[in-house]
Amino acid sequence: MNDGEAQTTPLWRFSLRFYRQTGIVDACIALQDACGADVNLLLFLLWLAAEGRLLSAAEVKALDDKVRPWRELAIVPLRALRRRLKTTPGQIDASAQEAFRESVKALELHSERLEQDALYALSQLGALGAAAAAPPAAARANLKAYERATGSSFPKAPIELILGAFGDLEESGL
Repeated sequence: MNDGEAQTTPLWRFSLRFYRQTGIVDACIALQDACGADVNLLLFLLWLAAEGRLLSAAEVKALDDKVRPWRELAIVPLRALRRRLKTTPGQIDASAQEAFRESVKALELHSERLEQDALYALSQLGALGAAAAAPPAAARANLKAYERATGSSFPKAPIELILGAFGDLEESGL
């Protein structure tokens, strides 16, 4: 996540800032690869927690259902192609293949931003979830609701790293 910050939503700015913290990329990718977690939805849930919003598993599932078609149409295939281009030798010149892979990576990032824009738009239709007293507790609860909504068991280590980074970012004034 390194797209420009001009003319962006508060969600996108939060995501860029959060994603740049040490270890967050690896933790998010671990959840994505191990459990099929949607990193954009995960970041959205953290942003909502920072905004003092607490969601139920049913609300998280409804959000996931709304963005799943886009994720499956654009994000997942672009990610798979980008990853295959990194390791698959071909008849194409290696530097040309890498340049093409970087173009696919840019498209993947753009598709992720479109998903985040859609999630942000949903947040503007009305208050999502219930008011939360403390953002760190809301972050933990929102990720637990996401876990329940997917029927997955998220690995503890990446979740704790993400929640620790959220707490650090929240203390520094998000």
